[in-house]
Amino acid sequence: MEEMRAQVRERAYVTTIFGRKINIPDIHAKSVHQKQFAERAAINAPIQGSAADIIRRAMARMPAALRAEGLASRMLLQVHDELVFEAREDEAQATMAVARRIMENAAEPAVALTVPLVVDARAAPNWDEAH
Repeated sequence: MEEMRAQVRERAYVTTIFGRKINIPDIHAKSVHQKQFAERAAINAPIQGSAADIIRRAMARMPAALRAEGLASRMLLQVHDELVFEAREDEAQATMAVARRIMENAAEPAVALTVPLVVDARAAPNWDEAH
């Protein structure tokens, strides 16, 4: 955390694990409260930003992966760290397997994670029942 604070004070930005820059200009604000908020944002941004980068990569790869498996299923939307699909009942298990594989490996080949991503997948008639 101290490393992130020092980094943002020096550069006014932090980066995700993919190198995407997140600007935090309030680190140089005159207000102590704004500076403290900026420090907290600097600590959090690389984590949340990296998670966003990973799910974005998974989303970009998903349509082709579903087609490659011959599935008629389609990705409908993203809700935070979840992807919601529409699939026929007879394709639900195969769709979940593809989604799990793509999401768990989304960081590769750009970044080799030291902690594996584990994806939980469920099928239900609607999003509420899947939880």
